[in-house]
Amino acid sequence: MTLTTNLGFPRIGPRRELKQALEAHWRGEMPATQLLDTARQLRARHWRLQREAGIDLPPSNDFSLYDQVLDTAFLFDAIPRRYRALVDAAPLAGYFAMARGLQRPGTDLHALEMTKWFDTNYHYLVPELEAGQDFALRGDAPVAQYLEARRLGIETRPVLIGPVTFLWLSKTVDGSDRFALLDRLVPAYAQLLEKLHAAGAGWVQVDEPALVLDLPEPVRDACRRAYAALAAGPRPKLMLASYFGALGDNLQLAASLPVDGLHLDLVRAPEQLEAALDALPPGRMLSLGLVDGRNVWRTRLDNALLLARYARNRVGADNLCLAPSCSLLHVPVDLEGEKALDADLKSWLSFARQKLGEVRVLADALEGRPGAEAALEDARLRFESRRTSARVHRPEVAQRLATISPALAQRGSPYPARRQAQQAALALPPYPTTTIGSFPQTRQVREARAKFKSGKLEGAAYEAFLEAQTEQCVRFQEQVGIDVLVHGEFERNDMVEYFGEQLDGFAFTRLGWVQSYGSRCVKPPIIFGDVVRPAPMTVRWSTFAQSLTARPMKGMLTGPVTVLQWSFVRDDQPRADTCRQIALALRDEVLDLEAAGIRVIQIDEPALREGLPLRRAHWDAYLEWAVECFRLCASGVDDATQIHTHMCYAEFNDIIQAVAAMDADVISIETSRSRMELLDAFARFRYPNQIGPGVYDIHSPRIPTTAEMVELLEKARKVLAPDQLWVNPDCGLKTRGWEETEVALRRMVEAAVVMRGSATQ
Repeated sequence: MTLTTNLGFPRIGPRRELKQALEAHWRGEMPATQLLDTARQLRARHWRLQREAGIDLPPSNDFSLYDQVLDTAFLFDAIPRRYRALVDAAPLAGYFAMARGLQRPGTDLHALEMTKWFDTNYHYLVPELEAGQDFALRGDAPVAQYLEARRLGIETRPVLIGPVTFLWLSKTVDGSDRFALLDRLVPAYAQLLEKLHAAGAGWVQVDEPALVLDLPEPVRDACRRAYAALAAGPRPKLMLASYFGALGDNLQLAASLPVDGLHLDLVRAPEQLEAALDALPPGRMLSLGLVDGRNVWRTRLDNALLLARYARNRVGADNLCLAPSCSLLHVPVDLEGEKALDADLKSWLSFARQKLGEVRVLADALEGRPGAEAALEDARLRFESRRTSARVHRPEVAQRLATISPALAQRGSPYPARRQAQQAALALPPYPTTTIGSFPQTRQVREARAKFKSGKLEGAAYEAFLEAQTEQCVRFQEQVGIDVLVHGEFERNDMVEYFGEQLDGFAFTRLGWVQSYGSRCVKPPIIFGDVVRPAPMTVRWSTFAQSLTARPMKGMLTGPVTVLQWSFVRDDQPRADTCRQIALALRDEVLDLEAAGIRVIQIDEPALREGLPLRRAHWDAYLEWAVECFRLCASGVDDATQIHTHMCYAEFNDIIQAVAAMDADVISIETSRSRMELLDAFARFRYPNQIGPGVYDIHSPRIPTTAEMVELLEKARKVLAPDQLWVNPDCGLKTRGWEETEVALRRMVEAAVVMRGSATQ
């Protein structure tokens, strides 16, 4: 009989219960015991939901209080020395200090670096390792969660991040080879597998998404050595899980490893099935990822069923299981909570709970069970409704796309000429200061927005409230001494959702939350149709803020690639075409801002690098259209209008030419957690335009001193020309409180003043 499984389930809860509990705990309002009890309740609810949806073998140990990579580092005692005393004294406090940093009398700990999980918008904490490091099993969380489910009468498959992927995602603080630590790490994995075997676990899912990447031969050899060692001892059966793409040239490697099953992502790479069937040894379990774990559209069940039937004919029903393509961490929990969604659109969608139902339908259809054919016919009707909908396809959008030419994506003059024009217009000092855009979204701001949306606060009263918040923000920035101001974005709920709400072709959910990192959740828009801007989106608030001050006011936009990456994107046309539609809509907004007197415009592209295909062979094509889309937005303005962009945590070494090709006048990047390491790429490339390396980490409540910021700026000045440098935080300040923001920004301006003074000596 064909088995149904799942690789992972959203942790946050349908109403973000985990987020609320975490933040209450961090505020000191919820004891650790209550937080852990909330976590147990969520796990139990999720296991039961999956069984009710028809999943035979749901996962365990897919739950985390913050991040699964951090959990793995903690589990194997890969704890940097600076946290060791705290972790030993208070493990949960130490765990959160690794994630968020900790600053209190006598303690000042930086958080671990954070970056994107493969090509998703989920952030993971980067483990810090060093040569000669020892690993040891610290606790037994995977065993405990497996037994927790068994006490509820639910058999689960524990999930572990595999040793090769764990090392691949880690960094060494001393520059040593992290894979030299493999032989020290694998015995800890073997010990854990032995414990899971003793606890009664029949299967363990070992996630090795690194296998869909371009791997050097030493890493391939590490795979062979690791799994040969794990196969030697007592252990459950191992399901090796790959996802986010095709195994490609790693297929033979994966098939040769001494594991008991292999999971394939057949949503991203359906073409790999035939080669995988040829490569798998007889008797090996094959898991087919047939339902998209990354997007919200209903599955073409007929197409998925063809793949499943073909595989069953080759391997037999007893060696086959059906599953989503990857963990459902990346989609909302349950579509049923969306009572206000348009009925047609809702009929085209599938969230985590519904995706599990689709897996069940496929298994039932494969086994010829009653009711499966009716479910398949229902899916056909929903697909046809979407395919033919006039709400999806707009001829005028296609006509405008056809007008795109190379000239449309070119600024009027090269950067040196633009810089002279901008300096004449803006008259900025050396080391100009600015922020990335948003200011603290206090409880008062969030409550006012909620009241306005629910009809409890009239439009005029809400506008007056926002004006007061904006004026307070502008006056504060003037008083502190910031050179290029922002309006604070108090009218915005989210940097993508805000724009999507004002663009045709987008739809929004009420409870469609997904985890970005820790307690940070986002509610991605759904791009279901052709994109059109009916009216200006930001001009009203930018011009109001500019009217309050003589200093330059930045217009703030989210760039087309980021809008694309941070939305659930339609899957019925190339992503590049959707991105160009967004770019043309934003181009109109940029020109309206300029016409309204806004001379500094920031077009954020924090997601540019995360959109890179996982295989380098596909990079050039992506970067070509991604850069083109940014330039389509930015290139219609005069030379004297200064275009900024911002990028989040990313490695720039391998895309620096594309970053330069964007031709933004100023780029701000997140560099404080890496202590300016990310600037090396810009220095080696001799990046010609201006750069604002973040001088403090806004993802942590820790407030750096002025001296620390000066130290970082001095590091930057060693590799870049002083007249290239701006001074700014790492990212927007939306999630921070006013008290810490005020202190941090005052110190930031003080650091800029120190740098200006040193430049004249």
